[in-house]
Amino acid sequence: MKVVGRQQSAVGLILIAVLFALCVSAEAQQRKKFSRIGYLEFGSAASGTPYLEAFRQGLRDLGWVAGHNIAMEVRYAQGRHQRLPALAAELVRLRVDVIFASTTPASLAAQKATSTIPIVIGFVADPVGSGLVASLARPGGNITGWTHLAGVALNAKRVELLKEAVPGATRIGAFWNPANPIHGPGLQEVEAATQALKMQLHAVGVQDPQEFESAFLSMARERVQALTVPPDGMFLAYDKRIIALAAKRRIPTLYGVTELAEAGGLMAYGTNLPDQYRRGAIYVDKILKGAKPADLPVEQPTKFELVINLKTAKQIGLTIPPNLLARADRVIK
Repeated sequence: MKVVGRQQSAVGLILIAVLFALCVSAEAQQRKKFSRIGYLEFGSAASGTPYLEAFRQGLRDLGWVAGHNIAMEVRYAQGRHQRLPALAAELVRLRVDVIFASTTPASLAAQKATSTIPIVIGFVADPVGSGLVASLARPGGNITGWTHLAGVALNAKRVELLKEAVPGATRIGAFWNPANPIHGPGLQEVEAATQALKMQLHAVGVQDPQEFESAFLSMARERVQALTVPPDGMFLAYDKRIIALAAKRRIPTLYGVTELAEAGGLMAYGTNLPDQYRRGAIYVDKILKGAKPADLPVEQPTKFELVINLKTAKQIGLTIPPNLLARADRVIK
């Protein structure tokens, strides 16, 4: 009887061990299926929430649902370049499976933080010139995504549109961010366009949110008659402040992000950012399913929109020429 009892005890221990091993295996498989996505945004939650939601919607459309099979680690730099390296390093320490980095500064910070974790870039004007990828067709390394490469050349187009909106303007202003590596070449495009139109240019570098007030004061002193604001993470993070100051100074302003015209800016010419963020989710989906960033070509937008806000035009006392209104993709009344 004692022998049988011992055998039963041994069998029981074996069963417990097997069940424990099965549970551990199941738990390990569950953890493996649960992917972690890092989201590094140069702007702020206040201005960046619509873009984050567009990204999340893109993921949901592809079957990736937060709390079900993915976890999102979202980090905002609040428009401050100096915060990006630490935030990127934090995502690496969390061992995320992929990082989505919006804007050139955020993408560069992610690149410096890791050479192994896949990185999907978005809203980057020149990923090749910035050193993020080897080429658009063959990115190489651990980075791919989408670019508004034509964004540099679009700076000249924006100057032309401003001239059409304010035909009598002879002095044009331009914001640029010295901390954004793409803004130097972009400013050269603006300079060439103003010279071709026989206009004088007053460029003001702004790399800190505290400088916006003084920048507009400088525009007023120089009697600037129209202003162009290119796409930039910090400018997006503080879009409401820029729009309010432009309205206060009654300076006709054209932005590089269409959503800023919808938010109260006079005009905008560029790509539809929420749509691009949704498309960024496609890259994340492919990578989580095993694709390598080096094998995924960088995508470029093919459509650019002109949006005009007639409410703002009326507020600053500007009449938009009918031929320009007719060419607008959207007119806010």
